[in-house]
Amino acid sequence: MSETPPSAPPVPEPPPFVPKPLPLALAYIGASLFIGVSQSLGQGFLAANIPTLAGELGATQSQTSWLIVAFMAPRASLPLMLIKIRAQYGLRRFAEVSIALYAAVALLSLLTVDLRSALAVELLSGISAAPLSTLAILYALEPLPQRLKMRLGLPCALTFMSLGMPLARALSPGILTDGSWTSILLLKLGMSMVCLFLVFRLPLPHGDRVRVIRGLDLISFGLIAAAFGGLVSCFTTGYIYWWTAAPWIGPVLALSIAGVVAALVIELHRKAPLLDVRWLTTPEILHLSAALLVFRIILSEQTAGAPGLFQALGYAPEQIAPLFWVISLATVAGGAACALVMKIERVPAIHVVALLLIAVGSALEAHANSDVSPAQRMLSQGMVGFAAALFLPSAMAAGLVKAFSKGPQYLLSFVIVFLSSQILGGTIGAGLYRTFVAARTTAHAQWIDAQLQVGDPLVAGRLAEIRAQLSSSVSDPGQLQIQAVARLASDVTREATVSAYNDVSALVSTLAFCALAALLGHVARDWLRVRMAGPGAAPE
Repeated sequence: MSETPPSAPPVPEPPPFVPKPLPLALAYIGASLFIGVSQSLGQGFLAANIPTLAGELGATQSQTSWLIVAFMAPRASLPLMLIKIRAQYGLRRFAEVSIALYAAVALLSLLTVDLRSALAVELLSGISAAPLSTLAILYALEPLPQRLKMRLGLPCALTFMSLGMPLARALSPGILTDGSWTSILLLKLGMSMVCLFLVFRLPLPHGDRVRVIRGLDLISFGLIAAAFGGLVSCFTTGYIYWWTAAPWIGPVLALSIAGVVAALVIELHRKAPLLDVRWLTTPEILHLSAALLVFRIILSEQTAGAPGLFQALGYAPEQIAPLFWVISLATVAGGAACALVMKIERVPAIHVVALLLIAVGSALEAHANSDVSPAQRMLSQGMVGFAAALFLPSAMAAGLVKAFSKGPQYLLSFVIVFLSSQILGGTIGAGLYRTFVAARTTAHAQWIDAQLQVGDPLVAGRLAEIRAQLSSSVSDPGQLQIQAVARLASDVTREATVSAYNDVSALVSTLAFCALAALLGHVARDWLRVRMAGPGAAPE
């Protein structure tokens, strides 16, 4: 397949930098931080309060989990088109229309009455929130000179964009004091109105408008959007319905992969592609993309692991909240540290430190017992949160430099890869971790049950201990025995659950150490090549 235009349209050069007064520059940075945390809080509140939503909507938690699918599916694919839309219709118009749509959807969400209307609203919320990631980055870069855009602007924007998930779990218990989801919706509406004010009060430049959207862009985007939607659906709900029990999961996965392949085939035969597939499949970009995807999957343990463990152990949200305050503070500290040390030549060293923190932090969690509490995870989870904020800005900065070195037209392809790998990788990672936990919990429970054979003296001794503990409140011998057996079964489930999450932590630690070894090997190879080639050579 081919297109009429003989070549890609020219990409305009950025206008010369005009310094802004310090108060105005700080206002733009503040707008970036507020917009960034606003868009990520929406996803965080939704993921943290599925049980509350299920109760309000009169649905099961399995049915309510489709709200996450509705929100995340458009966010995984929309980066494909947003940058071209911004280029074709102008930066300021893009910002104003995007934020107006976001505020309108926040207002519409107050009309939600049942699961069907909630699904429609969350789909619109995902669509309207997708441009806010771009706006957060643009507002962070706008007031800064070129030398500070990557060093200061990017870490600030990405840190607050990733802050929403832990911050939502920290804030939720205090907001849901009456148990009503309306409190969350009103907060989101208020924040959207502040964002609306900031965008119109602190306008971005108009920018040049270039006709970049082609007919085949819509076909490729449609295929990839459907494929990403299928992947998000499978990895969000696969562990709930179980992969081999739900007959629809296999065909959806196959069709999703086929959709991606079809879109890539179309793009390979275009003269002005939506995605430069040939550049994206070069060894250098494949290495960077794989690193981003693996790191995102590793970090998914923080959103799928710690909350799942303590919820399964019966901890209330207000008991878990202090842990997520620590993670939030560690995330901000990591972003600040990244801004202080960020230089392109230091990126490999930054990544080494980040991977080491994740590996050690996860290893600290791999030997917990059934009495584990949120306070015991503050150090390890804080290390992981700090590492995430350290890694992502430096990785994106390195990718942007590679894209600009090839030409401004490659920027679109890299930004798509970065945003999609983070959103899709996070969804896939969380689904895989939850599946792994479910499988390992069953395996550990079966192993423990096999050890607790009837007549085993250890079992009899444990039952006697439980009966002694319950004897003060239960006088009937038959009822006492029933409750003792039920308590023993509960203990078995608790032990199996903790052992399964220990396995997850060990897996994450192993993956991080393997990634660290691969990174060190890559750095050593580049160093040897430079040393053997002579003083004038540069690493690949």
